[in-house]
Order: sequence, then structure tokens, then C-alpha cells
Amino acid sequence: MPKYKRVLLKLSGEALMGKKQYGIDENQLSEYIEQIRQALDLGVEIGIVIGGGNIFRGVSGESAGFDRIKGDYMGMLATVINGLAIQSALESIGRKSALITAIEMSPVGQRYSKRRVLKAFENDEVVIFTFGTGNPYFTTDTAAALRAIEMKAEVLLKGTRVDGVYSDDPEKNPSASKYDKLTFEEAYNRGLKIMDLTAFTMCSENNLQIIVFDMNTEGNLLKLLKGESVGTLIHS
Repeated sequence: MPKYKRVLLKLSGEALMGKKQYGIDENQLSEYIEQIRQALDLGVEIGIVIGGGNIFRGVSGESAGFDRIKGDYMGMLATVINGLAIQSALESIGRKSALITAIEMSPVGQRYSKRRVLKAFENDEVVIFTFGTGNPYFTTDTAAALRAIEMKAEVLLKGTRVDGVYSDDPEKNPSASKYDKLTFEEAYNRGLKIMDLTAFTMCSENNLQIIVFDMNTEGNLLKLLKGESVGTLIHS
């Protein structure tokens, strides 16, 4: 039996690049889909929020001369491209999914509504949330927190390339220490950058646990869902 029945999996767009410098690494995507398949076989209901940084980031676009609002919309459109790639990969292994968009984008995807999302879960579909919150100035972290709360997920799983939360950047500081568990208050007081502050506050105020883990290590998602200690748990 899985520890969690319904989860929100947050993936960064950059994670889909794999070994590439840009776009989608098909091998990396296949590895993620295999882990998601294992989770589905366990009976877990999964919602996915994917970033778009492998294609375009609104904030970096502003520094290059783009209008911030247009840049953010470009970044949100990039999440739709990534969502379609995930949906296609799921279909290739015979898994059903619903691509949900924050704005009207028929026939690409279905406009978000809570009832539509819950109906998709009833139909054993993976729900892929795209286009962020539909508003500029909000990150996909915030979209993940919002959708997780709305769909009544038991936990928000933030899949990264690092195996948890550290006292400092472990890629720059080898002596940084890893935390197994943290309260929201501890994480905030220590200035740990787990998610953007808006997303982090939403999770804290709604008692939504966050687990930060290494999605790039095969089997981690399944272990986590079975209740094994993987990554860092942030809780109330």
C-alpha cells in the first residue's frame, strides 16, 4: 500500500534537458515516465506541474530586453510544450492523461476546473497542469502549490537533481549538510530556498507537506511513495 494516495509532482523544465543544453532529452523524459508508471501501478493518483525553463524563462527574458509580462507568457507557453511531451510519452506506454491549461487553449488542452480535475482522477488519468497559474509574475512553484491545495493532494513532491535540502548549495559547498526533516518555520528562519516565498507560504498556511528529492535517481519516487525516507520533508 502506498503511503500517499494523491500527490502533486513538481518538475522543473530544466530537468527535462537531461544532458542537452536546450529543449527535451528523450532519454530523460523516458526515465521520468517510467518512474511515474511505477507510481501509477502502486495505485497513486498523480498531478504534475512542469516548468518551462528548458525552453524559455520569463525572468531571464526581461534581462534580455523582453517586456516582463510578455516574457512570463512566453514561459507559460513553454510549460504547455513540456506538458504535451509528457502526455505523449504517457500515451506511448498506454497511460491515460488529461492536459489541463490555466487559460482557454482548445484543442491543445482542457481549461482548468476543479471538477474536471477530480473527474480525471476518477478515470485513472494523470493530470498535467500547464500554463502556470495563468498570470504573469507567478512561478510554476506557486502554480504547483495552488493546484496541490485545490486537488487536495496529501503532499507536494518537488523533484530536483539534488537529493534534498541542504544548509548551503551542495554543488558549490561540499561541506554543506543535508536536512532530513524541517518545519516550515525552521526553513524560513534559516533562509533556505526551497520554493519561492509565495508558494512556500501557501503550503505552510494550508498544512501541505513538501518533500524535496532527487528525481534523477531511478526508483526514488517509488521508494518515497512507499514511505521510505527519501529527500527532505518540510512540515508544519
